[in-house]
Amino acid sequence: MTQTDLTEPKPRLGRKRDHSRDSDILDATLDVLAETGYDGMTIDMVAARAKAGKATVYRRWASKAELVLDAVACLKSSEIDLEALPDTGTLRGDLIAMIRQPSMRDAERKLKVMSGIVSMIARSPEMAEAARTALVEPRAAANRVLLRRAIERGEVDPSCDVERLSTLGPALAAYRVLMLGRPVDRDFLIGNIDGVILPAAGVRPASR
Repeated sequence: MTQTDLTEPKPRLGRKRDHSRDSDILDATLDVLAETGYDGMTIDMVAARAKAGKATVYRRWASKAELVLDAVACLKSSEIDLEALPDTGTLRGDLIAMIRQPSMRDAERKLKVMSGIVSMIARSPEMAEAARTALVEPRAAANRVLLRRAIERGEVDPSCDVERLSTLGPALAAYRVLMLGRPVDRDFLIGNIDGVILPAAGVRPASR
């Protein structure tokens, strides 16, 4: 064996990664997660849903856990634009204006994904953080803006717990989907606003 044989890098086997399929594979991963959960999900299922070869998936992600982490992180791309939140002049009006069919469907899909990764969240701090960032924080961030705006115009007492109130709506929706297995619809969300969130914020019925 020559010195050249020892030092010259050997060619890598296989084709180059096709990153153009990444979005299809990640989207398929979220769909399968929502349907089967993390423990029931397989790479074969994802590959079939994405119409991709199993080898294509493994060239990009070395394990199911890595694939799921990337897929959940991608949900962050659908964050709410905090610069374009509704401004109706009242907290109730703003919260109701946030109820739109596309955003409701997106929120319900996120909750189903969360349901699918519960077992992994318990075992993985990285997944727990990814889930919080992608699934909980976007809506809570929007609610913080709406609550602080209501405080500035004197509608809500400045001493209210903005952080706790901002997560109240998402928590109620999560319980309905994850624990009761029921969909989140407009009537349910408005009922939460009028019956729970506004009273908790100290907004009197006469001013709603």
